Order: sequence, then C-alpha cells, then structure tokens
Amino acid sequence: MTEIILLKHGELALKGLNRRTFEDMLTKTLRRRLSVLGGWRFAAAQSAVAAEPLGEGCDLDAAVRICEKVFGLSGISRALAVPKDMEVIRAEAVPYLRGQLTAARTFKVNAKRADKRFPLTSPEICVDLGAVLLDAYPHLTVDVHDPDITVTVEIRDSAAYIHGNQLRGAGGLPPGSSGKAAALISGGIDSPVAAWMMARRGLALDAIHFASPPYTGERAEMKVHSLLHKVAEYSGRINLHVVPFTEIQEAIKDNCPEELFTIIMRRFMMVISEKIAHNNDCGALITGESVGQVASQTLGALVCTDCAVSMPVFRPLIGMDKDETVALARKIGTFEISVLPYEDCCTVFTPRHPRTKPILKFVEEAEARLDFDRLVGNALAGVRHIMIDSYS
Repeated sequence: MTEIILLKHGELALKGLNRRTFEDMLTKTLRRRLSVLGGWRFAAAQSAVAAEPLGEGCDLDAAVRICEKVFGLSGISRALAVPKDMEVIRAEAVPYLRGQLTAARTFKVNAKRADKRFPLTSPEICVDLGAVLLDAYPHLTVDVHDPDITVTVEIRDSAAYIHGNQLRGAGGLPPGSSGKAAALISGGIDSPVAAWMMARRGLALDAIHFASPPYTGERAEMKVHSLLHKVAEYSGRINLHVVPFTEIQEAIKDNCPEELFTIIMRRFMMVISEKIAHNNDCGALITGESVGQVASQTLGALVCTDCAVSMPVFRPLIGMDKDETVALARKIGTFEISVLPYEDCCTVFTPRHPRTKPILKFVEEAEARLDFDRLVGNALAGVRHIMIDSYS
C-alpha cells in the first residue's frame, strides 16, 4: 500500500493527436517542481498522473501545495494506491480515511471504474464501501447532495486509488506548451496578473522592467523581483530584463509636448520590448492594460502604442474592471507586494493633463524631435538580465 498524489488533467483531456506532447510537458514540469522534496515516480494513464515519492518521509502536504500551483491540473488528491481487490479496498479505506471521516458529519461514496474488468459496477462499489464506512464510523450519515466529505474509489489499470475530497488545481495548460512571450512588468497591480493569466494559457515567460534611477530606487526593482517570484510559483523560471530608461524619459521631457509624455514613453517601451522579445525567442508581448482605466489606455492611446511594433500584444485584462483584477491579484499573492509605496518609472514623469485621444500623426511628429534609434540602442546596451525561479 502506497500513498501517492493523484493529479487530474485539466483541458489536456480535450487535446487530439498531440495530447501526448502536452502530457509529457506536464510530467516534466511536475518532476522539476517536486524535485525539491526528493525523487518521484510518475505514472500517467487515463487523464491523470500518479506521483509516487521514492523516499521515506516525504512531506506530501508540501507536495500538494506545490501541485496546486502547476498549470495543467484540474484536481489534486492525496490517495492510497491498493490492489484492485474489494476486500483490500474495504480493509484499507477505514484506517486511511480516519482523520477526515472522524471530523465529518456527512459523507458519500463515489466510484469511478475505468477498468471495466473489475467485477463490481460503480454503484455496487459505492453501496459496498458505504456500508463498511457506516459500520466503522456510526456518527456519520449519508448525504449524496452536499456531503462534508466525498470518499472516492478509482479503479484504474494499474491500481485502485482511495481518497477523500479533491482539491482544485490551477487549470490551464502546462508552461511552455503554447510558446513563449515577454511580459512588461511594472510594480503595479495589473501587469503581474496579466503575466500570470497568459502563463496559465501555456506561455513560458520572460519579463521586461524599465528602471529610471535616480528617480526610481533599488527597492522599486526588488519589489518587481518579489512580484515575479510569486508568478514564478506557477509559471516556472522567468528571465527578467531590466532596461535603463532614465535617458529616454529625460529626452521626452525636454523635447516633447507634456500631454504626450506618457504615450511616447509607452511607444519607446514597446519598441525596446519587441527587440528584447525577438532576441529571446518570444512570439508576443504581454501588458496589463485595460480599456479606459487610465489616459494611456484609451482606445486611441492603445492604437498609437500598437503602431510602434509589429509583434502581437496580448492584453488579458483588457475587459476587466479593477475589482476583478484586484481579486485575482489577491488570489495569486501579488496584491500585498504591488501596493508597497515604491514608485516605478511610469509614475515619475506623469503629465498633469495627458492626451486621452492622441492622434498618431502628431505623436510621430513629436517623436521626430528625438534621436529615437540612438536612445533605443543605448537602452538595449544597458539591459541587465536576472533569472527569477522560485524552485532554485
């Protein structure tokens, strides 16, 4: 009898001929994430992965917490793997579930018979095991609609698995299964959430942060590191590119109309980010913009920004309001970091009256006053690269 972690696939189950590729990427991710707790054996079958620790004394609670942040999983259960024999299932379920059933008032039994050669049907397994558990725990009553605990028996090809309530997984697709993108990360609430959302769709992440010393300090950059560590708990490694932006912002301030500061600054950011993305095999950019949230995120401003680059720009927050974004930031653990009072470069030269309906022709005329290529080249020459990995 072995206690394992039973991990259910999410939408991977809907994949066609390339499903095996997605499953292999998920298993590779699980092996790397769980390696901090020792060696593991993985057995994949029937839209699930059984993760078995190879050493004694493995902290399965810690393993479950790690698995809850692995994209590609819909459900997670600590489970007991036993031979496919009803006598063994009866005998082992009673002590294995003692802690959960003692604390519960109501329960039900659910059976999944993937191996149709098993002699009992799913309803027969439920009745049989339910009677045994009621005898062992007479304080319990059956509630098939809203039980405190659902006892599940899964009869699969290699073994029978017994477990209590299933935890929800992070969903989505395994990191890297959809390609790679570069996320523009400030110290605010929105951009880390946007990066997390696109990582959940299977994108591996690079991150790009614009720093403006002496107007922004070391603590502002450390705040970004902390935010990316939280995102990396789900996405895996993130290569952070820190771009020096002071020269560009000062040139904009000295040469361009104040009401266009923000839009021109955003266009520089997009051009620089596109070049970094190309150099790091990224196929798209990710930003945390939402329509109408601030002056630089009106429809006209977004059009002007996009015209600076040819690479696709993903904006997963585009139709969300701030309350929705804040709720997601709290869920993934970035909110408390984002609200720390350290300014990022976007807030340093904020115009008093930004243009909310910029016209591209006038924006480009203002940009023409700048030595655009030289400023971009200088910024790229000063980029620093930092690897962020919560599993190092």
